[in-house]
Amino acid sequence: MTVLVTGAAGFIGAYTCQALAKRGERVVGLDSYNDYYDPRLKRDRVAALCPDTDIRELDLVDRDAMAALFDEVRPTRVVHLAAQAGVRYSLQNPHAYVASNLDGFVNVLELCRHHGVAHLVYASSSSVYGDSAVPPFSEDQRIDQPRSLYAATKAANELMAYTYAQLYGLRATGLRLFTVYGPWGRPDMAPLLFSRAVLAGREIEVFNHGRMRRDFTHVSDIVAGVLGALDHPSGEAVPHRVFNLGNHTPVELERFIAVIEQAAGRPARKAYRPMQPGDMVETMADTARARAAFGFEPHTPIESGLPPVVHWCRDYFGDAA
Repeated sequence: MTVLVTGAAGFIGAYTCQALAKRGERVVGLDSYNDYYDPRLKRDRVAALCPDTDIRELDLVDRDAMAALFDEVRPTRVVHLAAQAGVRYSLQNPHAYVASNLDGFVNVLELCRHHGVAHLVYASSSSVYGDSAVPPFSEDQRIDQPRSLYAATKAANELMAYTYAQLYGLRATGLRLFTVYGPWGRPDMAPLLFSRAVLAGREIEVFNHGRMRRDFTHVSDIVAGVLGALDHPSGEAVPHRVFNLGNHTPVELERFIAVIEQAAGRPARKAYRPMQPGDMVETMADTARARAAFGFEPHTPIESGLPPVVHWCRDYFGDAA
């Protein structure tokens, strides 16, 4: 039996491949290695975390290549983590999001359906809560007021998966991931952006004048949730479910920066800016449903999880990153 992981060279994808391999699963991955950020980081990440994983370089949107891969590998379970990421980037590059997050996801759903995949676990996002939700965000709250195209595509993914579950009996689980951080993370996200800037003595942009709170969640806790969800598919009566995966502990942005300063051994140079379009002031996950379904329990506060990110940045990029 084979687990297929899409986005296998990505931040969460590579750690997921590593965790699956460690417990003896046969894992095949795919990744487009696109240039949203430097593909060299993706290849270095794979070499460090999951060097023995069979990762194929192909694009989700390439229907023929995807069909050929499913025909060859015949996965029994699929962990779909590939997507065009980034809330702010979606405002300037909408077509990339439609192609990857909608067309690509339809390809995954169709192939899971026709190949009898037993369980599809896919990444949604906390951004789906948009303007309609009040922290802590629970899975029962509305998600029909997204603040970005990225969030809209993720909400659409949930509707699409629900439809395939109802029409074809495809067991599918959506995971609304809250701000994920850790070594080998994405360079466009605040943990790496801020860490690299502080180490190099560069200015950091602090949006909404620092009046923001994020439910920062360590990648090890997220991966534990991904595997927990994978191991507990829904029943036939309710073939599609959605869960929050977050730390359930929102952190003020200024506190987050202070932990980076302490780990870096130097102060941050802050430039306060207004709120960015598409951003949310606060995120906070209600994780009771995931706890009850598969024992999800995050264990990593930023005081222990964030310093290794700063140290990894220094080792990988250097002080003048």
